[in-house]
Amino acid sequence: MDANVLSSLDDNRYGVLKNAKRVWAVGSVHGELGALKKLHKSLISKFRRGDKLVYLGNYFGDSAQNKETYDEILLTRRAIMSLPEVFMPEDFVYLRGAREEMFFKLLQLHFAPNPVEVMEWLLDHGMGTTIAAYGENDETARAIVRQGTMALTKWTNGIRRQIQACPGHIELTNSLKRACLTDDGNLLFVHACVDPTRPLTMQKDQFWWDNGKFDEIDHKFSEFMKVIRGYDHANKGVALDKSYIATIDGGCGRGGTLHAVCFTPDGVKHDEIVANSTKTS
Repeated sequence: MDANVLSSLDDNRYGVLKNAKRVWAVGSVHGELGALKKLHKSLISKFRRGDKLVYLGNYFGDSAQNKETYDEILLTRRAIMSLPEVFMPEDFVYLRGAREEMFFKLLQLHFAPNPVEVMEWLLDHGMGTTIAAYGENDETARAIVRQGTMALTKWTNGIRRQIQACPGHIELTNSLKRACLTDDGNLLFVHACVDPTRPLTMQKDQFWWDNGKFDEIDHKFSEFMKVIRGYDHANKGVALDKSYIATIDGGCGRGGTLHAVCFTPDGVKHDEIVANSTKTS
């Protein structure tokens, strides 16, 4: 990637991993706390000086442990930063997944011209379990959205207060990035997809909503050696053998496994951790 383009990226939207010797990427978790704890235990033991860590979104899922999943991610960062090797906050990047994007839209629903229809769509796509993590439910959501803008604003502000009451949750939510790249311009990490006909900064919603053509990418996108995604809407499984793309979604939260893959700076798999989606208390 051109150095001028790299330097012009908005830090609030894009994460940049500097001087990475290896990058660990974690696929979509979907609230599977048991699998995440198992994966983290192995990951911490394997983490080395110069390693970076990026989570590729969809922390929330159809799970009763969404809030605890956020807690586990925060605790793991603390554990890694307490290792004898020196790790800094910028060594960790968290992407916004489709689930988190929908949650963001829900919290902005009072600005929508058709909030009732949008709320129904969001609840049909799994937002019920997300708002349940912060003390709300589908029934209340459907009732509030029909009571007007003031009632809806008060309700969404109440959810924000619940998020703020959970240590670290608001900070993690506010730090979610659209995409992440290494400072050498070799690796690009995204949630679900890219549109190869558009430059990086013009992707808009393509990061979250799969256009069905990711697997067809057969050339470098914006000069990146490899684009790595953490969620496949079609749930076709992990795919690491293609030249310019990789998918590390093992179907966690959908009957499959959770994966963390360690990449070298040139996009080659160095190591892999696989954890079953087992439940935990």
